[in-house]
Amino acid sequence: MNLNWRQSWFRFAIALVGCAIAIFVSISPVYAESPNGEQLFNANCSACHIGGNNVIISHKTLKKEALEKYEMKSIEAIRHQVINGKNAMPAFGSRLSEEEISAIATYVLGQAELDWSTKVELSEAQEVQVSEK
Repeated sequence: MNLNWRQSWFRFAIALVGCAIAIFVSISPVYAESPNGEQLFNANCSACHIGGNNVIISHKTLKKEALEKYEMKSIEAIRHQVINGKNAMPAFGSRLSEEEISAIATYVLGQAELDWSTKVELSEAQEVQVSEK
């Protein structure tokens, strides 16, 4: 009887360690530390570009049509604009990291595809609420 109990306990311990290793390995450090484009946009861009609009120059919005018209339809083009600024838009290259700027550019393109009508990045709680409706 002692042998069965020890074997069961040993198998349980091995399974537990295996699960812990699998979880640890599956969590990507890049994902865990990657910046949130929506939060960064709200903190740095939304004063002028709330909802994809432009409160300074009304026709230069972040809507899909305007991005295409002004050749800003790629992440790299948006990154360039955010880093260097242009006209009334200040440069953010010295204020934000490369990762943060890329996250903002990705967020802007995603929102433009959705016509700024839906959030691209939803929190887990928001995803549950949306799926329940």
